[in-house]
Amino acid sequence: MSVTKALGRRVPFAELLGVQVTVQQVGRAVLELELRPELLNSWEVAHGGVVMTLADIALAVAARTYDPAAKGAVTVELKVSFIEPGEGKLIAEGRCLRAGKSLAFCEGEVRDISGRLVAKALGTFMLRRTRSSTDRGTGDG
Repeated sequence: MSVTKALGRRVPFAELLGVQVTVQQVGRAVLELELRPELLNSWEVAHGGVVMTLADIALAVAARTYDPAAKGAVTVELKVSFIEPGEGKLIAEGRCLRAGKSLAFCEGEVRDISGRLVAKALGTFMLRRTRSSTDRGTGDG
């Protein structure tokens, strides 16, 4: 299902990329993205920004699963280590290690369809329970 449908709110950048949520359970989310030519770099593999965005969204979705009242997860910090080039379909798994009152600590990875590790991610997210007109951020919005 689309990220928008999974979260119950529109996430335009995830829609543009074509990110799909395949698993959403407490503390865990799995997302998929079929690479298209416009998502590749000059070496014809996944652009690093695409890989990083996929990891960011997977971790943010995992963070939100800990709190049904959360309206969003804003990225506070994200570190991504790129291991191998990504090709074909990418699968990102995000896991929430701990969620407190306002911060969630997550980890995850992006793999290709054969299971080869493309990137490893570690992130901190601020859980938002209300949304004002001044809220801005990354992650799942």
